[in-house]
Amino acid sequence: MSEQYEKAEVGGVGEINNVPRRTAVAGPNAQFRKYGNPGPLGLYAFASTTLLLSLFNVTARDIHTPNLIVGMALFVGGLVQLLAGMWEFACANTFGATAFSMYGAFWMSFGTIYVPGSGILTSYTSKEELGSAVGLYLFMWFIVTFLLFIASLRRNLGMIALFFFLTLTFLMLGVSNIVPSSAADTAKAGGALGIVTAFIAFYVGTAQLLIREESWFTIPVGTIPQRLD
Repeated sequence: MSEQYEKAEVGGVGEINNVPRRTAVAGPNAQFRKYGNPGPLGLYAFASTTLLLSLFNVTARDIHTPNLIVGMALFVGGLVQLLAGMWEFACANTFGATAFSMYGAFWMSFGTIYVPGSGILTSYTSKEELGSAVGLYLFMWFIVTFLLFIASLRRNLGMIALFFFLTLTFLMLGVSNIVPSSAADTAKAGGALGIVTAFIAFYVGTAQLLIREESWFTIPVGTIPQRLD
């Protein structure tokens, strides 16, 4: 009896070992698939909205009314970036998730200021008070951006440059609202810095989009050696 049981056990193990293993990704119609990189989506959304507002800030084509930014701010810079941020969480990229989600919220809140139905602008009776309020609002984002700049210092040179120029952009735009005497010059300086920031974001987004496996060429972003400990 014991010999029969031993033979049965050995045969059972052999049958189990002969069962083909299943893989998570077996082909194009597999049930489980890899996540795509949400980085280019978020960077393009950020870059295009930032570029448009920055062109308004430097009064390109003699445009002095920036209200057209509302649609871009709410849906492209706001909603699309927020969605990219949520997917960065799924991809275990805390830095990207924080940055995209925060700036998505920024563009949504900034666009809301110019929505007539919000009543935000009309609630201020003094132009100086409104300027101070907007200036403090921009300084809050200057602080957030500076902290993200510090967090980007071990990413790559493209990301470092992006947050460096974005930090200066928020600083200049904040000063333009707080200090009326220099408003014209600092607003244009902030707009010029914003244009530089936008093109850097376009570049970094394109670098992430042109991956080696699917593109004819790649573009460098200045890789920084990672810590080994």
